[in-house]
Amino acid sequence: MALSDEDVSEILRIIDESKLAELRIETPEFRLHVRRGNAAEPAPEAPPEPAAAPTAESDGAATVDAPMLGTFYRAESPGAAPFVDVGARVEEDTVVCLIEVMKMMNSIRAGTAGTIVEVCADNAQLVEYGQPLFRVRP
Repeated sequence: MALSDEDVSEILRIIDESKLAELRIETPEFRLHVRRGNAAEPAPEAPPEPAAAPTAESDGAATVDAPMLGTFYRAESPGAAPFVDVGARVEEDTVVCLIEVMKMMNSIRAGTAGTIVEVCADNAQLVEYGQPLFRVRP
C-alpha cells in the first residue's frame, strides 16, 4: 500500500499532537517507523507482546492495550451501542473497539477471555501505542 503525501502529512500531524518521540505502524501491507527530532536509536526489537497483559492489580485483571496510535471508538458508528461495556463477557476473538488510523478502521480484539471490569479510554479520543483500553478479569 503506497502512502500519499496527504497520508504522510496526517501521520506527522498525529505525532505533533502527541507526546510521542517515536511511532511504529505495522500492517500486513506496510511498515512505517518515524522518530521525532534526535530520538535515540532504538534497541533491537523485542517480540511483540500479546494484546492483553497482566496488570499489577490485585484482582488479577489483564489489560487490553492499544496496538497502535489512533482514535479510539467504542462503537461501530455514532449512536450505535458500544461493542462491549463493563460486565460484558468476552472471548479472545471478541471485537472490543475500533481504532482509526489515517481514515482506516482497525478492529481490536480482546486477546483474552473474561469479563470487562473497566473501560480505560474515552470514546473518540486519541490513544497511544500501549495505552490501556480495557481491563478484563479472567
